[in-house]
Amino acid sequence: MTSETKRNWKPATALVHGGTQRSAFGETSEALYLTQGFVYDSAEAAEARFKGEAPGFIYSRYANPTVDMFERRMCELEGAEEARATASGMAAVAAALLCSLCAGDHVVAARALFGSCRWIVETLMPKYGIETTLVDGTDIDAWKRAVRANTKLFFLESPTNPTLEVIDIAAVAEIANESGALLVVDNVFATPLQQKPLALGAHVVVYSATKHIDGQGRCLGGVVLSDKAWIDEKLHDYFRHTGPSLSPFNAWTLLKGLETLPLRVRQQTESAARIAGHLACHPAIERVVYPGRNDHPQAEIIARQMTGGSTLICFDVKGGKGAAFSFQNRLDLIRISNNLGDAKSLITHPATTTHKNLAEAARLELGINPGTVRLSVGLEDADDLIDDLDRALAQAA
Repeated sequence: MTSETKRNWKPATALVHGGTQRSAFGETSEALYLTQGFVYDSAEAAEARFKGEAPGFIYSRYANPTVDMFERRMCELEGAEEARATASGMAAVAAALLCSLCAGDHVVAARALFGSCRWIVETLMPKYGIETTLVDGTDIDAWKRAVRANTKLFFLESPTNPTLEVIDIAAVAEIANESGALLVVDNVFATPLQQKPLALGAHVVVYSATKHIDGQGRCLGGVVLSDKAWIDEKLHDYFRHTGPSLSPFNAWTLLKGLETLPLRVRQQTESAARIAGHLACHPAIERVVYPGRNDHPQAEIIARQMTGGSTLICFDVKGGKGAAFSFQNRLDLIRISNNLGDAKSLITHPATTTHKNLAEAARLELGINPGTVRLSVGLEDADDLIDDLDRALAQAA
């Protein structure tokens, strides 16, 4: 195997060439290694590889050449030293959190989390003796007040799902460092192109690669990124023995997705900003939340923390759940789905899908109202999407 020499590439170039390893055949596209295991020249060579004294792959549950290329390319994009690719975004979240904790530890997490993330914090961790506290992530003093002597980890997503709250990552990182805690950031909504949590002080970044990184509705995937010391000391053994590994085929698909990521995210963000502006003036819409607008509650933080808005829009349809359902059912171009970051525009009703397991009071506290919908803007022409929204809103009214 030969590797591309790493240069001081801009993101768009790194996403096409970064981490590429070519076989003796000199293939143009990355090779797909659909193998479970690897052979050794001798028993002594096998022993040396298992001891870590000789380079090479052992078993695809631990590492695989195609998966390794995806991990290397993500490291170049994120500015991380090491990465481990996982079978899904939730596998990445679970691995990043659980590998760092023991019974008796305490976790502080922002209350605005994806439903499954919140289940891990609120339901799974306490089963294993891990104490947890949920705070208003935008209230920096709340993070400070929540710290205990046994606080070992902070966890947040920003922008949040689905109401696009933005948390001051640098400020939370400062508190984490003062208390000796690890800060894990779920950066999936911002994408690695529009926000750099490690540069802002976070220690670990996680992604659902299913979203923008694939971005074409083809496969599941996730990735955890950090410095080499944390990967080696905390994540390596957990990952090796619990087996949340990414399949080589999905890694190859995600590599193809990375090649077009800047083009897709730029177009989707531009369209989303235009659509958000249109919806903000629509008489059937009660509220619009979009990170690229000046009326966003955390506009000042967004200006210094993010380099772009978002491919997602959160808005409330007047008339509550019935009106929101009627509106969604009348859409023609935009499809109802709980996925996001896709080339196709997708819409969902969080209160009855992604956040249905939260109590109503908890949903309202997060700003998830009966009429709230989350729109993931795709690659369609923005004019066609606006026409589809206007027609559905008019018919629903």
